[in-house]
Amino acid sequence: MSSWKKAAKSTQKTHRERHQPESRQHLGLLEKKKDYTARAKDYNEKQATLKLLRKRALNKNPDEFYFHMINSKTVKGIHREIEKDENYTEDQIKLMETQDIKYIAYKRNIETKKVEKLHSNLHMIDAANEVKNQHIFFVDDDEDAKNFDLAAKLNTHPALLNRRTNRPKLDALKKMKLPKFDEATLKKIEQQKHMAYKELSKRVDREKELTVVQQVLEVKKALKNKKVTKPTRVKPGSKDCAPIYKWKYERKR
Repeated sequence: MSSWKKAAKSTQKTHRERHQPESRQHLGLLEKKKDYTARAKDYNEKQATLKLLRKRALNKNPDEFYFHMINSKTVKGIHREIEKDENYTEDQIKLMETQDIKYIAYKRNIETKKVEKLHSNLHMIDAANEVKNQHIFFVDDDEDAKNFDLAAKLNTHPALLNRRTNRPKLDALKKMKLPKFDEATLKKIEQQKHMAYKELSKRVDREKELTVVQQVLEVKKALKNKKVTKPTRVKPGSKDCAPIYKWKYERKR
């Protein structure tokens, strides 16, 4: 039992590496083992990369053509990829450069809730009035057709004839206790309804733009992952959709 207590790590003394002595402070921080490990790992990775590049250079066929020749260039001795122009709006570019994914997702969620609230209030019922269709009434002779009263046939007020929805009958109108509206009040109500539909349209467009920005940021974040193989781009990005990449399938262990 005593040997187990001696072997237990909880009772052992924590050995710490010493700091830089005061007489050697001018030399900077004293390198610890974790610093040496990180430096050695980085050095070995760079050496392996150089070895691989030398091997590829030796095995390269100088007469072989590949598309990466025209999709890259050397700038001041540094090899760089040629970035193709992607068609985004100025607002989308500013958001992609200044904000992160969580903020974009938060703003998009707000816009989605506002769109749903406006949809529930407006119901888009006035769209039916814009649809061109026919309502045919049959009469007995030409005299009845000449004296035909559409408001009396539909049993509604003449001011409501241009509506296809929300057109109550005269009996229902008599039972309702409606305030008296003048022409200015009706015009103001119609203007408020028009502004509500205009706001809904802008909110929908805003939500689409934020969705594209969020998708672009997610794609860029996925491209920074060096543990997976480099994907191929299937479709470039635009203001309506994010760029589409295809990753090689890798079996998960």
